[in-house]
Amino acid sequence: MRKIGLSILTFFIFLSFAQAQVRTLDKIAAVVGGSIVLQSDIELQYAQYLVSGQRPNPSVKCLILQTQLTQKLLAQQAVIDSVQVKDEEVDSEVDRRMRSFIQRAGSQDRLEQFLGRSIIQYKDEMRPDIKESLVAQRMRAKITEKVNTTPQDVKNYFETMAKDSLPTYNKEVEVGEIVFSPKLIKEEKEFYKQKAEELRARIKKGEDFGTLARLYSQDPGSAPEGGDLGFFDRTAMVKEFTAQAFKLKTGEISPVFETENGFHFLQVIERRGEQVHARHILVIPAITQASLDRSKVTADSVYTLLTTAKSFDFSSAAAFYSDDKETKFNGGMMLNAENVQTRSTYIPTDKLDPQVALLTDTMKVGSISKPALFTDPQTGKKSYKILYLKSVTNAHKANLEQDFAKLKEDATNQKLTRTITQWFDKRRKETFIKIDPEYQDCPPLKGWVSAETTAQAKTE
Repeated sequence: MRKIGLSILTFFIFLSFAQAQVRTLDKIAAVVGGSIVLQSDIELQYAQYLVSGQRPNPSVKCLILQTQLTQKLLAQQAVIDSVQVKDEEVDSEVDRRMRSFIQRAGSQDRLEQFLGRSIIQYKDEMRPDIKESLVAQRMRAKITEKVNTTPQDVKNYFETMAKDSLPTYNKEVEVGEIVFSPKLIKEEKEFYKQKAEELRARIKKGEDFGTLARLYSQDPGSAPEGGDLGFFDRTAMVKEFTAQAFKLKTGEISPVFETENGFHFLQVIERRGEQVHARHILVIPAITQASLDRSKVTADSVYTLLTTAKSFDFSSAAAFYSDDKETKFNGGMMLNAENVQTRSTYIPTDKLDPQVALLTDTMKVGSISKPALFTDPQTGKKSYKILYLKSVTNAHKANLEQDFAKLKEDATNQKLTRTITQWFDKRRKETFIKIDPEYQDCPPLKGWVSAETTAQAKTE
């Protein structure tokens, strides 16, 4: 409890600091083309930097201004190239950030009390900056969309690296899993469904939805916000949830329904095009020992098939039996969480779940483990797993044969950086940019203005 209290106190201290800067220090920190960057913009972002737990470091303001300048340049080019973002995308990002603020503050009421205005008003103030940020991100993607890395590019990249400074890669493994999650039978679920029905009935009789959500909903992301999920489209939620949300009228409350997460009911707050703003209450059924025992029996049966039936391979078993949606259609293979985009199955052993690392450390390559009970470190949910150790790569210096995928990623990142840097160098020369003398000695901003402009600003 003490840590939570300090977190909220810190939030208020630094957000108060930011608000004070808006009132007392406002000036134009920079001009880029037809846009300006205010000192208050920089101070507010610096306050958010402090809220995140970082140590005070005024030089960070230089990086903040650099980010603002690059964002302005990208947004201005986006207008020329007709690069846009949908209002629904902006709304979704505004809601995401606001949920974070509310969580830090402790409640929506406390945040509104401190801000001195409603959440709706504050969202309206945030919206233009967030829209510009999203447009800039999309423009950056457009600039680099044609960047391609060939095998020859990777070879050239590797050959230009100094041989005495080649990176060393840690020991890596490829691990497959078949997950057997415990499943409750209808009779075991009934108590939790009835609990959701009772909460719904209380709301229908006049009790406040938000209050009951804060007290009883088991969705950790939305419960502190009165069950508010913000705006979402048809792709954001599981199909059962989407089906309920998109058939209700504003203000209507759904019946209790079941998803993979538990029993819910929801209320539609607002509809906007193909997006719905809703809130919900979730009741999660508790796993029973009987359900765990049933999943163990299934896991044992699959293990027997894997070790006795020659025609029954691990990949097929994962696709048919595994309850893990991320791995079951990938031959059961786990993906490196730090390289999800490349879908790499090579995972450094220090990045493995410690439970997986402990078991695979005793396995031989190509072997399959007996079913073992695992506990998810984030959710605390228990399940039985069968593991398959496909390969082990010991720690080694980088080489093309073993590390082509990693080297390709590095070479691609180098090309992306070069492309975007060249674009900015060209745009800076073509755009009027003026920076306040307070920031002209910032190392990150060297080269952003011409010598003539710098001299002129210092004499003003």
